[in-house]
Amino acid sequence: MIAIKENTSLRPFNTFGIDVKAKYFCSVGTIEQLSELVQTDLFRNERRMLLGGGSNVLFTKDFEGLVIQNSIQGIEGHDETDEHITLRVSSGVNWHQFVLHCVDHDWGGVENLSLIPGTVGATPIQNIGAYGVEISEVIEKVEAFDFTNGVMKSFAKDECGFGYRESVFKTDFKEKIFISSVTLRLTKKNHRINTSYGAISDTLQRMHIEQPSIQSISNAVIKIRTEKVPDFNTMGNAVSFFKNPEITEQHFLQLQNNFANIPHYHAANQRVKVPAGWLIEQCGWKGKKINHVGVHAMQALVLVNFGGAKGEEIFQLATQIMTSVQEKFSITLTPEVNIF
Repeated sequence: MIAIKENTSLRPFNTFGIDVKAKYFCSVGTIEQLSELVQTDLFRNERRMLLGGGSNVLFTKDFEGLVIQNSIQGIEGHDETDEHITLRVSSGVNWHQFVLHCVDHDWGGVENLSLIPGTVGATPIQNIGAYGVEISEVIEKVEAFDFTNGVMKSFAKDECGFGYRESVFKTDFKEKIFISSVTLRLTKKNHRINTSYGAISDTLQRMHIEQPSIQSISNAVIKIRTEKVPDFNTMGNAVSFFKNPEITEQHFLQLQNNFANIPHYHAANQRVKVPAGWLIEQCGWKGKKINHVGVHAMQALVLVNFGGAKGEEIFQLATQIMTSVQEKFSITLTPEVNIF
């Protein structure tokens, strides 16, 4: 029998450390438990929320419904060849621990995504990405439990609708399915070493590494993230609060006339991606503190809870930042974090 708790604090289940309560809460460790839960009146009648590691969520008030926390574990190997290995990874597995597992086995493809908080099940929803790599590059299949008919559904890569921080799991299937596992295809040799994005090359130089391996890439990314992003266990945060906006080339050229040093990356469909952190910093927010909340001094993309903050305070700060960026650059920032 699956255990359902009432009036449960969600503070341990979100990386911002916001102390709100869920009207009902349960932790699901197997698909059988999920199937059992789906058949209850509570599941049918209450508003629902699926929660993984809580690293991409901001609670602004108590959740008046049922929070389902994913704790399904397991890693299985499939279809191994001399050059590749395919892994079926349960959705409740901690993402960073899985990356370290891959690096330890010299399996390449996810090393640039080291130290991203959250669970494996959240990775295809957001199509997580960092330092020139997106998870969609190595995903082969996503399996999910369909709440509408109680059966398992399989999504091939081309059915996932991957885009920049987007997928069908975030749009068409939001709250309609429960991702149970993600199948990834990784390299065993001839790894594609990606050092082209951000500070990786400079960090490798400082580490005196000339021939980088996936281990050294992972170490470099961990070093960069540790220096720029605070540990959420000591200072609540959700890492990147906003997406990096993509604008038209015309808009970018207009901005470049006024801001000659504006950093940028060319994106698809003749659009230009501009770092949200740079935009926020230009508006004077970097290192700013307002009561219990603020913008981290080392990375303007990180909003932080200095202790005791309410979710509404962080939301108000985010709103002020969005307004100032819009006024200065005519760019609309979009939160990467899900706000409840």
